[in-house]
Formats: sequence, C-alpha cells, structure tokens
Amino acid sequence: MNPDAPAPRSDLDAGTAPGTSRTDPNRQVRGDERRELTEHVTAEYLKGQSIRDIASTIGRSYGFVHRLLSEGGVKLRTRGGARKARGR
Repeated sequence: MNPDAPAPRSDLDAGTAPGTSRTDPNRQVRGDERRELTEHVTAEYLKGQSIRDIASTIGRSYGFVHRLLSEGGVKLRTRGGARKARGR
C-alpha cells in the first residue's frame, strides 16, 4: 500500500455531514454506516421533511429511506393533501 495515498473514506466521514453528499445507490450500507444513515434520515423526517425529499437528497430510493425509517422504529405520518367533500 502506498503511504502517500489517501485513506479510503465513506460518504459519512466526520468531514462531511451525513446526507449532504449523495451515496452510490447500488452499494449496500451496513453496520455503523447504516446506523448513522438511519439516525440522519430519522432526524430529517422528524423535522418534517418528506421521504421523497430525503431520498432525493441522499441519492437513494423512496423504498430504501422508508425501510430505514421502519428499521429505526419511526411512526410514519399519514399521507397529506386535501380530501374530497362528501355527499355533494
């Protein structure tokens, strides 16, 4: 190994805030990195950000973010939007 070569880094290193850079959508996220990403996604969701917005920000799919939230034990919000008037 070349001592002058920079050490490999993940997208969630201390120099980069979690979720600020996009991750490779085909790479599996495991262990501590998955736990950190779950914490970040959970915090953003609890601040009111939508699953789609979070997915877009981190470069992952809606389903991946939904799965992280479920694994983290987050109670998901119901769908929003106006409802149709009844009986008219």
